[in-house]
Amino acid sequence: MYKGREGQWAFLLHRLSGIAILAYLLIHVFSIGSFIFGERFYMTIHEIYDISFFRIGLVFITAAVVYHSFNGLRIVVMDFTGAGVAYQRQMWYGVMVVTVISGLYAAWTLLPRLLGGY
Repeated sequence: MYKGREGQWAFLLHRLSGIAILAYLLIHVFSIGSFIFGERFYMTIHEIYDISFFRIGLVFITAAVVYHSFNGLRIVVMDFTGAGVAYQRQMWYGVMVVTVISGLYAAWTLLPRLLGGY
């Protein structure tokens, strides 16, 4: 029975971040491919991407990519080293620290865009 410990949260966040990355990839491919329907359609799509929901989404997708990649490395370390399992909790907290720092850096870097400018 799961008790809501770090391993369960690591698994859940890894799946959710993977789904978010896939959704971003599909939206990105659609937006780039929308140019075949003409420049007006392409620009309309990119004007929609300029709403605040998508601006804030840039920060979250950055954090999702960082979390997914570093948690994947944590999983590799656990699978291929015997000692990795003993430190899985500490490694997960390290992954979370790196994710939060990168999310804050992305928010700081994108602050002018988040506030409505470029």
